Amino acid sequence: MRFRSREQAGQELAVRLLEWASSGDLANVTVLALPRGGVPVGAEIARAMRVPLDVLVVRKIGVPGSPEVGIGAIAGDDPPVFDRTGLRIMDLSEDRLGPEVARERVELHRREQLYRGGRPAADVRGHSVVVVDDGLATGITARAALRHLRRREPLRLTLAVPVCGHGTAAALRHEADDVVALFQPQHLRSVGEWYTDFHQVSDEEVLAALRELHPAG
Repeated sequence: MRFRSREQAGQELAVRLLEWASSGDLANVTVLALPRGGVPVGAEIARAMRVPLDVLVVRKIGVPGSPEVGIGAIAGDDPPVFDRTGLRIMDLSEDRLGPEVARERVELHRREQLYRGGRPAADVRGHSVVVVDDGLATGITARAALRHLRRREPLRLTLAVPVCGHGTAAALRHEADDVVALFQPQHLRSVGEWYTDFHQVSDEEVLAALRELHPAG
């Protein structure tokens, strides 16, 4: 195990990001965490850097009959981002995944309302945005998040995760200006293997972090 908890992982990531900030590479920073698991990591980074924390809700699109297998993802009201190679291998079409996309879109909007309570999404134009998750295997949710944010014209777009598959990190460098991953194993079977405590983060934990670290409280 590499990390005791998501909090420890966030503290280690914060050290790396603070070095960048002190050199002037990161300015006017906003931390956007992918809920739920990315929030405890992002909260530690926001505390250390003394910058705002907000969430960007992204939902994975699962394979019919095997929802734990991610074949795509959605962010905001953007069109789905699909793993094209995976679609071909599984002989799936975007049309066949329409019901899954619709269900996840409903859940995405439910969580946005829960976490924001009607508050608008963070204005990232001209900001250095740090997108945080607790780890990435395929990276499809991060890809959807980064493409969604890129259209909103941030000053700089950085993806920061404690652990990320080596090939996934390489691919995501085409989506972000910077990818910071403390560990990049060649073969990442599951993110949870890299944590001693990998409990399912609750909505209450997400809301508590936002009450503490979001400017609107």
